[in-house]
Amino acid sequence: MALLTRSVAEIAETPGVRACVEWFRRERGWISEQHLKLCRVPAPTFFEQKRAEWMAEKFKSLGWDAKIDRAGNVIATRSRDAQVAVTAHLDTVLAPRSPEEIKVAGDGRLMGPGVSDNGAGLAALLALAAVWNAHPPVDETPALIANVGEEGEGNLSGMRYLCRASNGSRFRSFLVLDGPNTDHITCQALASRRFDVTITGPGGHSWSDYGVGNPVHALSRAVTLFTDGAPNGNGPRSSFNFGVIEGGSSINSIPSEAHAKVDLRSESAERIDQMAAFLGLTVERAVEVENGRRTGGKVTARVKEIGSRPGGALREDAPMVELMRAVDGFLGVRSHLDCSSTDANIPLSMGIPAVSIGAGGQGGGAHSASEWFSPDGREAGLRRILLALCLLLGG
Repeated sequence: MALLTRSVAEIAETPGVRACVEWFRRERGWISEQHLKLCRVPAPTFFEQKRAEWMAEKFKSLGWDAKIDRAGNVIATRSRDAQVAVTAHLDTVLAPRSPEEIKVAGDGRLMGPGVSDNGAGLAALLALAAVWNAHPPVDETPALIANVGEEGEGNLSGMRYLCRASNGSRFRSFLVLDGPNTDHITCQALASRRFDVTITGPGGHSWSDYGVGNPVHALSRAVTLFTDGAPNGNGPRSSFNFGVIEGGSSINSIPSEAHAKVDLRSESAERIDQMAAFLGLTVERAVEVENGRRTGGKVTARVKEIGSRPGGALREDAPMVELMRAVDGFLGVRSHLDCSSTDANIPLSMGIPAVSIGAGGQGGGAHSASEWFSPDGREAGLRRILLALCLLLGG
């Protein structure tokens, strides 16, 4: 670690890095302008194409070769043998309904869906592209990648494509930029599994057909049975969430269908499997109870897995973790090692070194209409990324 700390200090004093840091300070207005513009291009999960095209053109204008791969990822390079990838996801949970919904508040904060998660990461990619074009800090160059499918049911599709054996072996490490805050180093991938629970029945009129199995009643019972008895508490940290519940067409109609989408997460793969098995049992029990009280048609259920994020981790003494800690020690950043679900899940699950960090600045309200981002502290975050990247490129 002492050797790494000296290396960080030496790199920080090189003319190339000093020129980059000065560029970040001088061009803060340009970076914020690009941040605002890119966030005004809607990119909800599965519909990232317009923002991908915008990013590709911007990379090209900054002197990088940029292409959009078959998955929809934007890959910008300056050499064919780039082995370190810096990534930020394109997609957002919510999308602006009009460009004007993304605006600058009187205090300088950016306001609107996606400005923090992950407008901050994408703006950092553009800042890196521009500074490398103006003042290359080292001879080697990374690949800058704006990827699709990180949020929700995207199921990390963009990163999965990048890490397939056919082209994933190209990269020896991944530096993932996700959100603004620099207080964490995510080196443990939080595993998750997601399910769609669908219960169907004959449906009918609320009065004349009363007594037939009701899918909404059965689904409600399944939710209650699961939340009351899910394996949680003692043991590895875990969570569950019924994030979507839908069904029915009118107040006086017995629904013919109801469904829920469920997110299960845990630091333990075994605990996730236990929760998944318990979900199946509670749905079966809820259907049995509903059919036991019916006088008409039955309800049936289907539990379908719609997403799975694998787990993985770097040891605390892994070279990439020690590298980030050395950078933070030099900069005086008080960060902690973190377990979370990010694009880093995929390379970590495959044994490829990866960490996810914030891009600088401050933010809040992620995944909501009141999301915000403040550029205060962005330059420090970019300097942190730059130093880490110089060390990674040096092997």
